[in-house]
Amino acid sequence: MSLRPPPRAPRGFTLIELLVAIFIAAIMFAIGYGVITQALRARGAIRRDQHQLLALQTALRIMEQDFVQLAPRPVRSPNGQGWQPALMGNPSTEPLVVLTRGGWSNPLGLQRPELERVAYVFKHGTLIREHWNVLDPTLTDRPVKRDLLKHLRGVDVRYMNLDRQWLRQWPPPALGAEASLDAYYRMRPLAVKVTLDTRQWGKIVRIFEVAG
Repeated sequence: MSLRPPPRAPRGFTLIELLVAIFIAAIMFAIGYGVITQALRARGAIRRDQHQLLALQTALRIMEQDFVQLAPRPVRSPNGQGWQPALMGNPSTEPLVVLTRGGWSNPLGLQRPELERVAYVFKHGTLIREHWNVLDPTLTDRPVKRDLLKHLRGVDVRYMNLDRQWLRQWPPPALGAEASLDAYYRMRPLAVKVTLDTRQWGKIVRIFEVAG
């Protein structure tokens, strides 16, 4: 008859082993939480960049449509005294640019012209587009406003004259003796250069050729 040692009772975890396991689990949880948090932040940043890029592309597309279809049509001053040029641009005044454009789509068939009076205003870091439902607005007419682009440091608009020089003001301040007042109000530049100073991508320059 062989003598066998009595079976050993099952042994549980010691306190030190439990503490080590909890410590390792805490480290793994912290690492996993950090990775997930970083991934969520990166995803949010990508979505913000995509949204801002889409807003930038939309703003440039709308501005291109306005300047390319610039129409030589002056409008009556809101107070009824005199006329305003087809295109007015001055960096020291508000709005920044005012213009008459053609090709205003009319899908509902409303009784209105295809010409549209548009203005661009830069205020508190936001580029705002305004338009009027009538071509010759009065003081009581209020424009329809739309925020085109936010988080801007500045907006600069230049106008190319017939000598291919970029001017900061349009129409040019000097009126030639050979030009009539009506022709002066109808003057259009060869091109318009817009510089958007963005916080995200720096300065973005676009040149829009005005249709002859």
